[in-house]
Amino acid sequence: MAEEPKAAAPVVEEGPVEDRTERIVEFLTGLMERLDCDAKPVVTITEDNIYQVELVGENLGALIGRRGETLDAIQQLTNYAVNNNQSRRVRIHIDAENYRAKREESLQRLARKTAGKAIKYRRNMMLEPMNAYERHVIHAALQDFDPSISTYSTGTEPNRRIVVAYRRSK
Repeated sequence: MAEEPKAAAPVVEEGPVEDRTERIVEFLTGLMERLDCDAKPVVTITEDNIYQVELVGENLGALIGRRGETLDAIQQLTNYAVNNNQSRRVRIHIDAENYRAKREESLQRLARKTAGKAIKYRRNMMLEPMNAYERHVIHAALQDFDPSISTYSTGTEPNRRIVVAYRRSK
C-alpha cells in the first residue's frame, strides 16, 4: 500500500511592510496584555529593513529581565510569530528603556577594564558566560585595543565565555 505524501505547511508570500508591522504590533500587544504590562510597541524600519521595536511604558524592568534575558525571549518569540510560514524572513530587534544601547556601552567598558587587568597582571582573564551578541560586542571592542591582547570564546552554550588573552611581546 502506497503512503500518502504529507501536506507541507503553507508558505505565505511576503506581504507589504504594513502587514509585517501590523503583525508585530498585534503579537506584542497581545503578549503585553497576557503579561499584564502596559508597554506599547512602537515600530520603525531601518534602511537595512530591520524592524526596530521600542516597548514604551513605565517600569519595564521586568520586561528586560536579568541581563536582558526576558527581552531576548520576547524578541525571539516575536521573530518566530511574525516569520512563521513566510517566504522571506525579516529581522526584528526589540528594546525597552534603551536597554540594549546601555548594555552595549557597559560591555565595552567591561572589555577595556578586563584587557587592562590582563596587561597589568600579564595573564589571561575569563569573563562570565554571555550570549552570542554580547560576546560579539566584547570581541569587537578589543579587536584593535592593544597588540598584546586577543580574545576567544570557550565552552558550550549557555555557559560560553570569553577569554581575554595576554600575549607576551617578543
